Amino acid sequence: MHDFGCILRFASLASLCFIFASEPAFSQPVESVSMDMPLWDGPAPGANGNDPEDVPVAMVRLPSSKLPPTAAIIICPGGGYGGLAMGHEGHEIAQWVNDLGMAAIICDYRHRGKGYGHPAPMLDAQRAVRLVRANAKGWNIDPKRIGMIGFSAGGHLVSTVLTQFDAGDSKSKDPVARQSSRPDFGILCYPVILFGQPEAHKGSQVNLLGESPDPKVLESLQNASRVTKDTPPTFLFHTYEDKGVLPQNSIEFYAAMVRNGVPGELHVFEKGAHGVGLGRSIPGTSEWSNACARWLRAREVLR
Repeated sequence: MHDFGCILRFASLASLCFIFASEPAFSQPVESVSMDMPLWDGPAPGANGNDPEDVPVAMVRLPSSKLPPTAAIIICPGGGYGGLAMGHEGHEIAQWVNDLGMAAIICDYRHRGKGYGHPAPMLDAQRAVRLVRANAKGWNIDPKRIGMIGFSAGGHLVSTVLTQFDAGDSKSKDPVARQSSRPDFGILCYPVILFGQPEAHKGSQVNLLGESPDPKVLESLQNASRVTKDTPPTFLFHTYEDKGVLPQNSIEFYAAMVRNGVPGELHVFEKGAHGVGLGRSIPGTSEWSNACARWLRAREVLR
């Protein structure tokens, strides 16, 4: 078992605590906390070893506990399932989430660059939802307002969790494993959705599944086809100028939502190449984060 502690950095530097994934983190909410902790209590499923690349991490960024219980957003950066764009699709997004008064949890999931393909990223992302839900009371989070945001291949990962979830294992000795992996809402930003089709992002597909994937596994990750009435409400944004991941990816997922009665919004802005992040310098496209915040308020995620 890899012995990882949790690194906590309190704004006040007044105290230091250690948190373990198998137990609720705090008995009482604490002031402005930033901490990194392993997603799994012990080796992750299918781990190749116990080096840092084998240990997926939740980077938890909590707002002030003076607020009432907040919503939380788990962030899955993109990177084609071969890396993670931790800057503009990770830490910058966490700051935006915190500025809105919500908890932000960056999911440092396993990928091909760390030696992993399917199902490791999916298991890590599902575990992140369970972990946040298990620690909701101690982290001052409303367990019924836990969502996910994903960018590019991270959007494919989030769409996988949105369409493949379970209620948890009620008989497990692990309190995290007993939690549901269903997010309460999703946000997909220029997501990879289509696999095995002309509009697919081939690099993400190869990194996740290899050059010659099992047809059944490939079909199981064509996430637009897996949308049902139980898929959580979802906000999507894309850009017309995106040549890396074509806007058809978002359009197909949203169309499946409409067919299945899943509420949400789709915004396709004209300007911006693939991977714009918050896109603050791009006229028009910079509005996506404000539109998303309005959607979250309309759904009473932000209160």
